[in-house]
Amino acid sequence: MLSPALQDALSEHLTYEHSAGFSYLAMASYFEDANLPGFAGWMRAQYEDELAHATRFFDFIHQRGGRVKLGAIAEPRQEWSSPLEVFQQAYEQECEVTRRINSLVDLALAESDHATNAFLQWFVKEQVEEEAITDEVVSQLKLIGGDGPSLLLMDRQLSSRKPTTNAGRTPDTLQQA
Repeated sequence: MLSPALQDALSEHLTYEHSAGFSYLAMASYFEDANLPGFAGWMRAQYEDELAHATRFFDFIHQRGGRVKLGAIAEPRQEWSSPLEVFQQAYEQECEVTRRINSLVDLALAESDHATNAFLQWFVKEQVEEEAITDEVVSQLKLIGGDGPSLLLMDRQLSSRKPTTNAGRTPDTLQQA
């Protein structure tokens, strides 16, 4: 059974995952308006991943006998000056998710809640990947600067990205798949 503190912290993080997803959807809209469908698709896949992460938290809280407490989701930013600025925000957002996951791990360890710690380890590993991917795109966008043909080539490359998680499936059932 989850402690009240862990239940509240996990519920708060579930809400943050939804907020991050909403932010990625706003970024996708920005790229759609800019006629960069590969960038938009990349952000849509990221949106779907964040919703899947939120679902994992939802399921885990209930598996541990807790009750989810949903919070409000703030309106996301919707305007940027460039694709680089969008991906810089995406990178900062992933760093914030990492910080929050690490705080959850610290709380689970402080409470000797080994089941929650084990659940969170998937997210610890996932965040290493998320930060690396977004940082790589930021670096590439810095390299190409405002070069239109390079931006279009990058748009094509980003169009191949698909969501990496399966909504509603727990880490245990993903390992079985």
